[in-house]
Amino acid sequence: MSQVAATRSIQTSFLRPTSGSTQERSQILLKPPTFSPKAFPSQGNNHPNLCIRNSPINARKSASAEVVPVSPEDDSKIEEELLKLRGLQQFGDASSGIWSKPTVRRKTKIVCTIGPSTNTKEMIWKLAEAGMNVARLNMSHGDHASHKKVIELVKEYNAQSKDNVISIMLDTKGPEVRSGDLPQPILLKPGQEFTFTIKSGVGTADCVSVNYDDFVNDVEEGDMLLVDGGMMSFLVKSKTADSVKCEVIDGGELASRRHLNVRGKSATLPSITEKDWDDIKFGVDNEVDFYAVSFVKDAQVVHELKNYLKSCGADIHVIVKIESADSIPNLHSIITASDGAMVARGDLGAELPIEEVPLLQEEIIRICRSMGKAVIVATNMLESMIVHPTPTRAEVSDIAIAVREGSDGIMLSGETAHGKFPIKAAKVMHTVALRTEAALPSGQMPAPNIGQVFKVCLGNYSEMKRVQQRLALYQGVCPIYMEFSDDSEETFTKALDLLQKNGMVKEGEEVALVQSGRQPIWRFHSTHNIQVRTVAATN
Repeated sequence: MSQVAATRSIQTSFLRPTSGSTQERSQILLKPPTFSPKAFPSQGNNHPNLCIRNSPINARKSASAEVVPVSPEDDSKIEEELLKLRGLQQFGDASSGIWSKPTVRRKTKIVCTIGPSTNTKEMIWKLAEAGMNVARLNMSHGDHASHKKVIELVKEYNAQSKDNVISIMLDTKGPEVRSGDLPQPILLKPGQEFTFTIKSGVGTADCVSVNYDDFVNDVEEGDMLLVDGGMMSFLVKSKTADSVKCEVIDGGELASRRHLNVRGKSATLPSITEKDWDDIKFGVDNEVDFYAVSFVKDAQVVHELKNYLKSCGADIHVIVKIESADSIPNLHSIITASDGAMVARGDLGAELPIEEVPLLQEEIIRICRSMGKAVIVATNMLESMIVHPTPTRAEVSDIAIAVREGSDGIMLSGETAHGKFPIKAAKVMHTVALRTEAALPSGQMPAPNIGQVFKVCLGNYSEMKRVQQRLALYQGVCPIYMEFSDDSEETFTKALDLLQKNGMVKEGEEVALVQSGRQPIWRFHSTHNIQVRTVAATN
């Protein structure tokens, strides 16, 4: 049986590596882009690939349209309004179609971190219904047993779901520098002296241990030391062989095991620690779809991990987390070596001046789009919803900006891991992304109309089911699994009939069919067949 999968159709601007400072590169990259079509080859598959894409459907504003409120309770109202805005019709009969609920599909995907608030079957099902596309496992917390339970629940959901599929992302802890244990939290005030030491077991009112032996060597007098990404800050005044003496600049409550950064510097630790390798092996054994690798500083780390995965026969994609100062000079080579990137704004904003983060976010998104790589924007997107049922207006704008810039995914961390309102947070993110996409004029979005791309995967069930899961991360891609015949013409006809019966294409519309053959042309896998057809009436 032949196999049919798909790679998405992407319209991008091409980005050349540039030299100079971050500010100089950012200024170049922030110029208005021009976009041209580019077909990217599928990776690691020598079977035919089929991609079916609708002709453009332009979002247009209506003079009579009402302002749609950003509220989870208004989810159904916004979908009705979107139908008016975009001139779309409902997707077929819910009783017989692939989708159990008619809906306007959101292009931008949502990554939800699973934690104590959401690690049950009921909550994972509710998150999926609210809009989750990727389940993230944060290996900084929990153990393998708890994460395995979540993986099994997600796979159970995928096995029984007709209208949705959830990817699984394992996020490594990385080489974190943390303060030691304290008997109780310490309240520190500006101007107060405080000491960090590499001696183990120290936890007093004016001194605490650090879990990193080279900490003293990595910092210098005049450095700014940040706790938890800037919640507290300390100015380094002097140091001895085993201690760093500081002045409190921004005070607060210092608790046990707080995350430490030095502004403008990265710790001289390996990007993948021994714990990370154990977690990576756990991911191989449990067939996760993605690794998000923390604190990647150069491309060599990515090559090392990919070589390991190749030796294991594991088909797992590598997402690099851009969150350290050392990664910025190597940005282009790191993303080139990877399968995608995550803009991890928490540590990035701690190690670099915070005003650089928006520029870097747009730069990283553009680099990824130019290479056809996935890109995720993460950290603090709906931070206030950890404790409040509604977001701030700035958080809503933050989501909208990431969508407008063309991010494949937008991520929830503590909001869904340990927040009080995880389902509401996912619904707000879904609603804001959906509304933003509908309001974008044609040509304004980095890849306009990419939401009308459909995947049809045929052949060996277990192998292609993995491909279907992984495609759930990519912007505007709707992966579908089904078996077709070996005859390509019959395959095309049957695929279009299926999509039409389920309301995904309409009679008279023009669609692009992109097929990759069994064998690569020349040295690379490439597109062998591109056709534009008009959808005919179903038999």
